[in-house]
Amino acid sequence: MSDTIPVRVTVLQAWDEVTLTVPDQMTVHELKRRALDAVRVVDNPAAFMVKFRGAELPNEERTLAQEQVPAGGALIVLRRRRRAVR
Repeated sequence: MSDTIPVRVTVLQAWDEVTLTVPDQMTVHELKRRALDAVRVVDNPAAFMVKFRGAELPNEERTLAQEQVPAGGALIVLRRRRRAVR
């Protein structure tokens, strides 16, 4: 049985934070896609990474429960490569 948990996701591309209530069995990849959709970022999700507690979650097929993301946990979605500032 899957529990639902609220998580805060900051999408740096849009400088916006969204709160999502999701199943703890959701994959990191699906969470990233939902967060990008919520702030209307239309770029390819593969161009972004997810960080939790300062570290990248490299295996996006793992679930939030497997990554031990608690209720109210804060994640960050940011570009894999920084864009140059002009």
